[in-house]
Amino acid sequence: MIKKLFRLTSFLCLICLQYTFAQTPSEERISGIFSGISFGQFSQMIESKSDYRMFFKPSDVDSLIINVNAYESTIENLLNEIFKGSDLLYAIDNEKRIFISRGTSLNMKLPMDFFDIKSPSGSLIPTTSIQKESNDRSFAKNRLWEIGNNNDAPGAKVAVLKGKITSFESGEPIIGALIYTTAQDAKSISDEEGNYTITLSKGRHTLVFQNFGAYQEQRQVNLRGDGVLNVAMDDNIISLNQVTVTSEKSANIERPEMGLSSITVQSLKKLPAVLGEVDVLRAILTLPGVKTVGEASAGFNVRGGAADQNLILFNGATIYNPTHLFGLFSAFNPDMVESVDLYKAGVPVKFGGRLSSVLDIQSKFGNSEKLKGGGGIGLMTSRLYLEGPLSEKTTFAVGGRTTYSNWLFGLLDEDSEFRNSRASFHDLNLNMKHKMNENNEFTLSAYWSKDAFRFDKDTVFNYQNLNLSASWTHYFSDRLEGKFHIGHDQYTFDIQSEQDPLNAFTFGFGMDQSSWKNHFTYDLNDKHQLSFGMNAIYYNLNPGEQVPKGSESILLHEQVSREKALETSFFLGDEYEFNPKLMFSYGLRYVVYNYLGPNTVNEYPSNSIKTEETKIGETSYSSGEIINTYQGPEVRFSARYALDNFTSIKAGYNSMRQHLHMLTNTSAIAPTDTWKLSDPHLAPQLGDQWAIGFFKNFRSNIIETSAEIYYRKMRNLVDFRSGASLILNDNIEQDVINTQGKAYGIELMAKKTEGKLNGWISYTYSRSLFRTNPEELGEMVNRGKFYPSNFDQPHDIMFAGNFEFTKRINTSINANYSTGRPITLPIAKFYYNGSERVYYSDRNAYRIPDYFRVDLSFNIEGNHKVRKLAHASWSMGVYNLLGRANPYSVYFSPENGTIQGYKLSIFARPIPFITYNFKF
Repeated sequence: MIKKLFRLTSFLCLICLQYTFAQTPSEERISGIFSGISFGQFSQMIESKSDYRMFFKPSDVDSLIINVNAYESTIENLLNEIFKGSDLLYAIDNEKRIFISRGTSLNMKLPMDFFDIKSPSGSLIPTTSIQKESNDRSFAKNRLWEIGNNNDAPGAKVAVLKGKITSFESGEPIIGALIYTTAQDAKSISDEEGNYTITLSKGRHTLVFQNFGAYQEQRQVNLRGDGVLNVAMDDNIISLNQVTVTSEKSANIERPEMGLSSITVQSLKKLPAVLGEVDVLRAILTLPGVKTVGEASAGFNVRGGAADQNLILFNGATIYNPTHLFGLFSAFNPDMVESVDLYKAGVPVKFGGRLSSVLDIQSKFGNSEKLKGGGGIGLMTSRLYLEGPLSEKTTFAVGGRTTYSNWLFGLLDEDSEFRNSRASFHDLNLNMKHKMNENNEFTLSAYWSKDAFRFDKDTVFNYQNLNLSASWTHYFSDRLEGKFHIGHDQYTFDIQSEQDPLNAFTFGFGMDQSSWKNHFTYDLNDKHQLSFGMNAIYYNLNPGEQVPKGSESILLHEQVSREKALETSFFLGDEYEFNPKLMFSYGLRYVVYNYLGPNTVNEYPSNSIKTEETKIGETSYSSGEIINTYQGPEVRFSARYALDNFTSIKAGYNSMRQHLHMLTNTSAIAPTDTWKLSDPHLAPQLGDQWAIGFFKNFRSNIIETSAEIYYRKMRNLVDFRSGASLILNDNIEQDVINTQGKAYGIELMAKKTEGKLNGWISYTYSRSLFRTNPEELGEMVNRGKFYPSNFDQPHDIMFAGNFEFTKRINTSINANYSTGRPITLPIAKFYYNGSERVYYSDRNAYRIPDYFRVDLSFNIEGNHKVRKLAHASWSMGVYNLLGRANPYSVYFSPENGTIQGYKLSIFARPIPFITYNFKF
């Protein structure tokens, strides 16, 4: 009886209030200049200046730009001025809540069970520290969520609110969602599991949840102590007006790290679907400071570093070869990719092992609500993926790709040595996630890829990646979270040749590594978030083995001694918000590297050239014995100073160590390049980077601009003596030249994130210069002076644009220009001791012609009906639209007594593509 009377009284009071809304006199007066800002920003400013709270649907005000001045104005006069000439209506209640709608009157009626909090069984329960998302979502924004207990830490002024953000439709975690208070006094971003943590003062708050592709959500909370608030966000599938809500809108201004580029799945889909599918690595190459030496390159270069200086992670597993078909396709199925983060600077303290960058790719782990799938069928490749729940707490995602690209070689010239070649690739992903309870979550991830390539009718190349990993995420408390990861990564390749039976062979290389990682985050208070943990990697490397193939082969069995090492690192970092304008991120990582037996190490006299003649002996070590140790710290520091809400200045410093070296004497990474561990003769590569940047957003964060300047110093780089043999060389230290490097440059970028025309344009000026270590004995390249590295390309201009004709039809274009890479040329010939000799220029003194390529694609979506059997789309376009014969290499061959130069182009013709994509 009392409950019914309470409901009736509340209902009658609400009806009475409807007659007084908008007529209640306002005691608060508002002053300020509101110029060129969105309504969402206007509402945040009003809420920070007053006791008013605004509630509205973002799509209703997405096109509204505020340009008003106020001096001692009432909120009614201010809103009347803003909404003049529009169909927007508002109502204000006695608690200073402002409700805004478009074209229709507001429904202020409360549901009969509005004030009841029920358990799954339907009985009333008291308010607890955990509040879950209500199934009645119409009033979720306005309900007051009572969280925490006053009896917990009664003297504390702040409390920690944690939770998980998921998609209301699929139940999947939402990555990178922005959570902030309308007073702008605290912010947080959800991680790859959708989890967030935010420290707030106790009391009333209005929390805003934003993410790309979802409607903005708001929650009114009364925080009485530490607690949990889970939020499910509605997907924004269909919209009559252009609406883009993204956590990245101001993240480039607010986060302390610089050099971080995050690419969402939505951004990937807007890029040209080159050769029929969107590509993670091609998206990375559109960013400033990231380059490649040309087509058929299996890697990329970041800020003047070599391609082996990039750590590529896929669900925490290391990928040693990230491409298919010698660089033509990325090794990552685009349907399985969830997020992509590239760290060119400001590398988090939990990452290490490479000098230049970290590419962190996370994949999907399955839809928890229903079975979903999709794929694509193209002229060169086909792909398929499937995801869904296995049980109430377990989900899965599986995806695969294959190719039938042999027709591509038929486009080559008749006299091309590649015309009779054959190529194929396959890859497979399998992910599973099990949520045991609110505090424990387990994931399993498996990835396999295999490539096969036959050169003409002779040599066959095979290479493959295999990665297995498992992780456990545990929440020890509202403030402490731990993630434990164990994995095994394998990369192998082999080369087979049997056209000549007498010289038939199989050559193989293998890299195995097992890893253990644990990473903890601890919210010390509202100013500090600590990050700490330990990583360990065990390397087991087969540098090369040659086996005769067939009974007629006269070749001998040869094998380079296996190498083993253990790399252990400990790290501690802190993200410290000194005040709303100044923020720091800093940390220390300490690395211990042990080179292990069994192995035999050559001995040489100190201060002498390492040659077979100067070798004085050998020392053998037993299994597991430590041969030598390298250790040292890595420092990470970055800072951000916000000049205003749209402008910031950042600076940072990184020091890195790398104990793996790629043995290659070519400009581009090839699948047949081998790796070498640091040993007593080959020290780890060391690098330092300093950077400073200026970031400015315009038009309510719709246009982002940035300028970054960097300088890098590198030591203990690997170069090789003239005529060096890198295959089956058990004495590789005799052919290595210790090299120093420096790189510097400036990166400019302008990006438009919304509207029918969106995309970005970037310009990079950079130099990458090497020189032989002055302390090196013997051969001095270029007489000890600095020379351009093989991947030094001073000028690079990139444009990536997308234009939406309609909601269903859009076109995308990529245009890329870069300076030709360096090359060493024969410049004269002479006779010595009766034979003709060739005289070469200084190392990399010349350049091949500049590179320019344009790609064009059209995307046609199916209708936007939500309920139908499958959503279909078509992608069609042209790779290398202008048919430019971009040189991959320039080489020389003696011909009729003269040295003749030739230019090799991989794809000198336009290549059309068309792909049918589907989702269900």
